[in-house]
Amino acid sequence: MARRKKTNKAPKAIASTQSLSAFVKGICDIMRRSNCASALQYVPELTWILFLRILDAQEARDQEKAEVVGASFTPALRAPYRWQDWAAPWSEKPEHPKTPEGKPFGWKRQKLFAAGDGKLFDFINKELLPHLHSLDVDPRTNLSKPGATPKQRIIGRIMTAVEKVRVDSETNLRDILDLVHEISIDHIDDTHFFTLSQVYEDLLLKMGEKNSDGGQFFTPREVIRAMVHTVDPQLGQTVYDPCCGTGGFLAIAYEHIARKLGGQARSKDIDTLKHDTFFGREKENLVLPIALANLVLHGIDQPNLWHGNSLTRRAAYGALFEKAPKQFDVILANPPFGGKEGKDAQKNFAFETSSTQVLFVQDILAELADGGTCAIVLDEGLLFRTNESAFVETKRKLLDECDLWAIVSLPGGVFSAAGAGVKTNLLFFTKGKKTERIWYYDLSHVKMGKKTPLTLAHFGFGKAGDVLPEAQLPATLSAEWSADEANAGKPFPSYATLLPHRGIPQGDSRYSWTVDFAARRAEARAKMQPLLDQSTATRAKVVDLKERLKRLKKDKAPKSEITAVEARIREQDKAARDLEAEAAGIDAQVFDLKAVNPNAVTKVDDRTPMQIIQNIEAQGRIVAQALSRLNALLAAEELVDNDSSMKEPAVAIRAGTRS
Repeated sequence: MARRKKTNKAPKAIASTQSLSAFVKGICDIMRRSNCASALQYVPELTWILFLRILDAQEARDQEKAEVVGASFTPALRAPYRWQDWAAPWSEKPEHPKTPEGKPFGWKRQKLFAAGDGKLFDFINKELLPHLHSLDVDPRTNLSKPGATPKQRIIGRIMTAVEKVRVDSETNLRDILDLVHEISIDHIDDTHFFTLSQVYEDLLLKMGEKNSDGGQFFTPREVIRAMVHTVDPQLGQTVYDPCCGTGGFLAIAYEHIARKLGGQARSKDIDTLKHDTFFGREKENLVLPIALANLVLHGIDQPNLWHGNSLTRRAAYGALFEKAPKQFDVILANPPFGGKEGKDAQKNFAFETSSTQVLFVQDILAELADGGTCAIVLDEGLLFRTNESAFVETKRKLLDECDLWAIVSLPGGVFSAAGAGVKTNLLFFTKGKKTERIWYYDLSHVKMGKKTPLTLAHFGFGKAGDVLPEAQLPATLSAEWSADEANAGKPFPSYATLLPHRGIPQGDSRYSWTVDFAARRAEARAKMQPLLDQSTATRAKVVDLKERLKRLKKDKAPKSEITAVEARIREQDKAARDLEAEAAGIDAQVFDLKAVNPNAVTKVDDRTPMQIIQNIEAQGRIVAQALSRLNALLAAEELVDNDSSMKEPAVAIRAGTRS
């Protein structure tokens, strides 16, 4: 019989995000040496193991609560498929925890261990995984099970991408299970959020590092938090992400609403928040299970996620989305940049284009409820492009149907950690009212780097959405402002400070300004009208010329006369088209929404060519003087070294004489 492994170790108290992060890193290190070399391999593997651990703890907690009030409780999993049966460490000690059936935790694992090498793998691959897959899909028909509970469907979806254990050593797997078992809700001290969810976000970020396909699934969490604080979703509203990736927008919106509810929230409100508030769509097979696990780890017991292509509306799995409304109160999104869609997606939209983000904007406009608000990340190209009809018409629809009340210009490189170097902007709009004024805020002056990412403080927000005092603002944000003597004694105009004053004079500053969009449209119409009037008059001439041509042909006029009229028609027709194109160009230019800061302070070199030459000569003299001094110092040092080397033999001779 195999030697029994002693694993009855007291759970560690994990007191901070940092200590838990280090703990989880240790688990990942084991995975990396066990056939899971990259984050795209070990994150999905850790996801399902971690999920089953937390699920077991949640089920045990829910059962205890039910017993206290005398309610019935039906677990999603039963023996031997629970974590406490096959994964938890085993011990003979009397104080070792017991399952509801009275067996010691880890009894199934110990039984498999005693049966010999390979038996744990056999159980997981041939019994556990097929059972978990079958919770929401009948393996015989491959159709959804009608009687499955929402929790069973979530388990089935999270496990659907797991065909077998990727870790290639049972010894390493047992070590991983032991470590994961120490991560317990009862042994993590965190006064605000479930710390594990934050650590899990760090793991997801690793999927989005440079040269990793995971970059398309990850939006920097600090950017999401700023967007959520701006939109401020409330309990009772539905929150939706049409391209949810790993679920970051939904998870942070949950944190935001839960924080505002506080510790005295009614059970009915908590139930609404955890079951009927958050909805999303995701098409990637790899990412949907991770999104589900991420949301469950954050506390959303029932993530209503739809698996399939949002733009074609082809569903791979839609059972979790059955309670979704047709339109949503809050939409938070970061559509893929630069994607190309086929005709099957384009035909679903009024303005056809292969550009993914343009189609997503049209999709969002259809799914946003009247009075609902959207916060979206969009690339700079969509904002300024006016040379393609779909781009212009999509923006026209947005501005006609919604109040686009804010655009935030982000620094370059915000998404570089997630594999994308595209210049981006945040757009905020509310459906139901035409755009009259757009408030812009410019953060593009902030210098970004891999070790200096954009943080929530750069927006002027604290963690809870409060406005930070100036002393707590990052130096990279306010250094330029503080260096200007004209700003002495003036508070820095941060985004969070000015946001309540957007669209009015108090909201304008060195970094913010307001565009009167209604006036811009009126001005464009005034410029277009003479051109359109000329075009109309020219078209009328064409009609008269065509009538004349008919008569000439009917009267069998000379060919030269007919040819001259035909040429005149072509000439007038072209002139009309040119006038219409010029008017269309003026109209399209209205929808160039790129953030160009009119208040930016630029340093202009007003020196004359002679002054520049003189400055170069002066700098040259400074360099020459510095080189001269350096040469003198080197020469003096060399002289000292030579003198010392000449004296050393004499010292040695004298020392030898004394000895």
